[in-house]
Amino acid sequence: MIFKPTYVFDKIGDITPEFLKRKGIKGLILDLDNTLTKHNDPAAPQSSLEWLEKMRGAGIRLMIVSNNSAERVTPFARQLNLDFVPRGAKPLPIGYIKAKKIMGMENKNIAAVGDQIFTDVLGCNLMGIRSIFVFPIEPETSLPFRFKRSIEKLFLPPRPEKQRGGR
Repeated sequence: MIFKPTYVFDKIGDITPEFLKRKGIKGLILDLDNTLTKHNDPAAPQSSLEWLEKMRGAGIRLMIVSNNSAERVTPFARQLNLDFVPRGAKPLPIGYIKAKKIMGMENKNIAAVGDQIFTDVLGCNLMGIRSIFVFPIEPETSLPFRFKRSIEKLFLPPRPEKQRGGR
């Protein structure tokens, strides 16, 4: 199904280098808001910084693809020393194609991590790359997001059990 994620984790910090290596994933395309940090937060939490360092240490290539503007993405990506694509137009393949070119990797070695079914998961499935769905860090409060999240509930996977990790 086009709205079904390949893998599901509770939060980004639950994704391990060992899991990625077992799946042949050498590069991750990362969503920004509610995946790496709270919606519109200019700083990454310590947990995301530690996770990014663990991924780098394992040789996982990382970059951000966000639908946000360059004004939002640039300072965040620079403080994390990550390549990025702003205005990624997810779920369309545009941002994923740019990221794939920058990363110099094939679809079979890439996965994308995000918290939204209708942008992140759908975009991956349209692009032919694996999706790693993580539950949002916190609920958004704006009416458009609340409406989208209410429809998304029809397609949400169950939360993974803590001791098993992703599925």
